[in-house]
Amino acid sequence: MAEPQFQIEPAFSDYRHWFLRGVWASFSVPLLILMSAFVGFAGLAREAGISLAYTVFMTGIVWALPAKVVLLGGIMTGASLPAAAFAVALSSVRLTPMVVSIVPELRTEKTRPITLYFLSHFVAVTSWVLAMEHIREVPRPVRTAWYCGLGSALVIVNMVVVVVVYLLAASLPPILSAALLMLTPLYFLTSLWGSARESASHFAMVFGIVLGPVFHVLTPGFDLLCAGFVGGGAAYLLHRLGKRRRGRGGEARP
Repeated sequence: MAEPQFQIEPAFSDYRHWFLRGVWASFSVPLLILMSAFVGFAGLAREAGISLAYTVFMTGIVWALPAKVVLLGGIMTGASLPAAAFAVALSSVRLTPMVVSIVPELRTEKTRPITLYFLSHFVAVTSWVLAMEHIREVPRPVRTAWYCGLGSALVIVNMVVVVVVYLLAASLPPILSAALLMLTPLYFLTSLWGSARESASHFAMVFGIVLGPVFHVLTPGFDLLCAGFVGGGAAYLLHRLGKRRRGRGGEARP
């Protein structure tokens, strides 16, 4: 399907229109799941003794939910500031491929780098999945406005959720907060599984699920890194072997 194009340079009203279209696109099932996960995060932050102002600030600045959970874990265990910062940065490295894949979809010849740097802050699994699903329907000159509306709406809505839940967390059962927090990784897994285009991605997810608990026992603290490295490497090798076999099968045909 060909990309929709403007015949002339977009006016301010066009940017405003597509910004609001991006805001509207954020209201979806993924947003509801993300909101439920932030219910659990708000309860966890309250239990950790983090003030409401810092919790809301953390929601807006440290956007990806796993990074916030890692930061809370560092605070609760008394880790030093450099150690907590390094752990948060390490957990956010996983977003780099998403940034690399979405920036070419947003960029035009006139797009300023500072705009892309700003929009990269909104890149997380939920915003990335929604963007990659709909961005081809948006004219390229206004994609930055559309994605800004999408990403900022996701952040602001969940900041409001955090405020409300933080104030009501005393009446929320702890087991419910923990259960809601687990909805996000389950959504991530099902979304990535459904959007995977190659079997290597499926192999990597299966290996990660199996190897995660194993490395949690063998290498606590480095379990995700080891599971990702070993599982991803094994999935890549299987993918390469499969392509080689299919190539040989094609050559053998008359």
